[in-house]
Amino acid sequence: MRPEPAARRSRLTRRAVLGTIAGVAAGGFAWDRLANGGDDNGGGTDADGAGPSAGPTGAHTFERLSRPERTVVRSADGGTLATFTDGARTAVLSGPSRSFNEPRTTTATVTTDAWVRVLPHEWQQGMEKSAWFKGWFPKTLGDTSPDVFAVAFQYSSAGAPDKHKASGLRYAGTAHFGPRNAEVNNPLDFAYHDEQSDFYDYLGVPWDFPGGVRAQPEKARYGDVDCSGFQRLVWGYRMGIPVHNTNAKGAGLPRRAFAIAAYGPGRLLIPNTGRQPTDLDVLQPGDLVFFAIIKDRPDLIDHVGMYMGLDDRGRHRFYSSRSAANGPTMGDMSGRSLLDGTDFYARGFRTARRL
Repeated sequence: MRPEPAARRSRLTRRAVLGTIAGVAAGGFAWDRLANGGDDNGGGTDADGAGPSAGPTGAHTFERLSRPERTVVRSADGGTLATFTDGARTAVLSGPSRSFNEPRTTTATVTTDAWVRVLPHEWQQGMEKSAWFKGWFPKTLGDTSPDVFAVAFQYSSAGAPDKHKASGLRYAGTAHFGPRNAEVNNPLDFAYHDEQSDFYDYLGVPWDFPGGVRAQPEKARYGDVDCSGFQRLVWGYRMGIPVHNTNAKGAGLPRRAFAIAAYGPGRLLIPNTGRQPTDLDVLQPGDLVFFAIIKDRPDLIDHVGMYMGLDDRGRHRFYSSRSAANGPTMGDMSGRSLLDGTDFYARGFRTARRL
């Protein structure tokens, strides 16, 4: 969860409300053991299936905070149970602690009690009084079905098991970045695997976008997603946020990283000043983070990742689809997946958005 004033934190209340169920690692990448069953339908808002739901016990209150404007749900002793940001559909709820790791590419681990969910509507002040919220919140607070993080790791390049719809369509499983680029010999080069693979390339099915545009997947890109294609796969195809097929402003997620940063839905958290941001307290798990990493185009946003929170060394770590790892990674091949410090991606970090 996003850090709140120390006097208001209380992990004891979260345990009392939700219990403690730890995530475990398997097959070289982090895997929430509660996400391994009952979600073979694919697609749909907030992932698939309904996990165990403890539901909140005891009173809770709502507090308004600013920068950004948001509603925070407090437990009886002041602990943070959930955060809802005005203008965004991303909600972060407190739940059982899980650990994410990827030994193939990093020794770092991210352990978090943040569960990232997608609201049916953009949050606005006062929505806690609405009928839909009063039904949604108690059920979702105790829900351990796959959230955004669990869904994202269903595509880990370190090895994730295939999942199929009843129709036979593979909708999850190990993803790669793109086809091999024969003109590049260094496997750590950013162009070693070609970009331009979108979520429908991974799926291998045609996709109808708004405006009557029908996109056809390329056979050579089956199972592949570049950095922005991966975010569209997770947030769009799996979590239900609309997508469109241009880089212009429109309803939903545009195609490229620079367009998502500039025109994407939700709330801009960190504006792009052309320099590396140093105040990262505004970030919460699930936020999209954007980078300018092309040497001869230092002002172009050309990479996007998902913020995970602090790793076991207290560093701000993100998850993205990258060429060097050949797919989604939280690892450190050809640049550490960090926002702070002086490493390659940290120096290129420019802006952040909450969907």
